[in-house]
Amino acid sequence: MMRRAGHGQPRIPATATTVMKAKVAIARCADYTDETVYKAVASAIGRLGGMRAYVAPGERILIKPNLLASRTADKAVTTHPAVISAVIRLVKEAGAIPFAGDSPAIGSARKVAEKSGILEVCRTHNVEVVELKTLAIVENPSGHRFKRLEVSKEALDFDGIINCPKFKTHAQVYLTLGVKNLFGCVPGKLKPQWHLSAGVDSIDFADMLLDLYFFLKPRLNIMDAITAMEGNGPSSGTPVQMGLVFASNDAIAMDAIAAQVVGAKAHDLPILKAAEKRGVSAADPDEVDVLGEPVEAVRIHGFKFPPFMSVNFAAGLPYFIDKRLRKALTSRPSVDARACSLCSVCVDICPPGVMSKTDRIGIDYERCIRCYCCQEVCPEGAITPVEGWLKRLIPGL
Repeated sequence: MMRRAGHGQPRIPATATTVMKAKVAIARCADYTDETVYKAVASAIGRLGGMRAYVAPGERILIKPNLLASRTADKAVTTHPAVISAVIRLVKEAGAIPFAGDSPAIGSARKVAEKSGILEVCRTHNVEVVELKTLAIVENPSGHRFKRLEVSKEALDFDGIINCPKFKTHAQVYLTLGVKNLFGCVPGKLKPQWHLSAGVDSIDFADMLLDLYFFLKPRLNIMDAITAMEGNGPSSGTPVQMGLVFASNDAIAMDAIAAQVVGAKAHDLPILKAAEKRGVSAADPDEVDVLGEPVEAVRIHGFKFPPFMSVNFAAGLPYFIDKRLRKALTSRPSVDARACSLCSVCVDICPPGVMSKTDRIGIDYERCIRCYCCQEVCPEGAITPVEGWLKRLIPGL
């Protein structure tokens, strides 16, 4: 059974006056050449104490990449295989036994890993690809909101997790980074139901992700931001060169610093906003120690964010507000009929079942919960988030 509470992490005796700041390491990495990536990842982890501070000889360690969908590595949808190769090498050098696993939104981890190039890397290093597919219902008494979680039994059977996200934009949570990547430890078919349980409020969904993160508590977080994704992420955006690797034993801190690098404010990200409400100091970049490259030296200017989706805005309006006004103020997914192939993937995954297919894709916006699962899985990039016309006219609303 997986050991929690950061087993294997560096420990410093606490005193009444000790204030432990989260640490995030940033390393430059110009390209995906294997040795270049290995040196960058090793350098970042080295500033945190080295891999041996996080894994012990003989331990079975799950490496959790982002395997959202079957795309080639150059599309920047999945964690690059060179990053996974570097992490595998470092885990082995520390004497532990690495595995790679995920539960994609659509399809199997093995199929997505094959398309992205990760399966070939795993074969080269004799590493098993694990399908995180079996439901385990676990009690979570320390959860802030969700006292019971549905997670992958396979994920719980490892001694620890190394979380390896991809730096991408995301319509619902603005940026999908370290914390969000652990949603892949929920079996694929259950993901829409969690969206439905969280409802229209993005902060509720963020609270679920935080409860899941604190329950799983990965040993280490290593983020591929060598080529990131901007625009209509997380699957249909535009690859953009950042040339960076982030590492931290605290995914919340890593997310906060990564957001700062591209010019996003912590309160723009529902996950960081929810963490701040809980009093998690790591959500504040000023409370994080940055090692290696300083933020100002690697700041990315002109990064293209998705539209800022305040999806719960209209939910807070009085019930008597006219429906037309609600529509004008509410963000929503929009289907480009010219790009849509009518594959029905969005219809099949829609958590509340409000999408339909005839000669086009229809959406019942009165019942749409604005989870953007449809936009996330669309293979044609035909679905984009848009704001209501009145909300576009009134900046900052």
